[in-house]
Amino acid sequence: MLTPEIAADLVGEALQMVMVLVAVLVVPGLVVGLLVALFQAATQINEQTLSFLPRLIVTLLAITLAGRWMTSYVMDFCVAVFRRAATLVG
Repeated sequence: MLTPEIAADLVGEALQMVMVLVAVLVVPGLVVGLLVALFQAATQINEQTLSFLPRLIVTLLAITLAGRWMTSYVMDFCVAVFRRAATLVG
């Protein structure tokens, strides 16, 4: 039987998974954005593509490098949820 504690645990695990996956994609872009902003402040170049393009490339690179891991992470979570659901039903 699904109790509020089990539901809260499931929601907590899902939120943790989402935070990890978002961090893998967002943190590299934030670091590159900070470096580009420092470069722009030092050189006083205010080109829009200079701030957008490197972040886009790093985000795509992060998706390419971590995509297989992210997919397996989500699949493992889904399998665990279905196994837990099967034990709850009986």
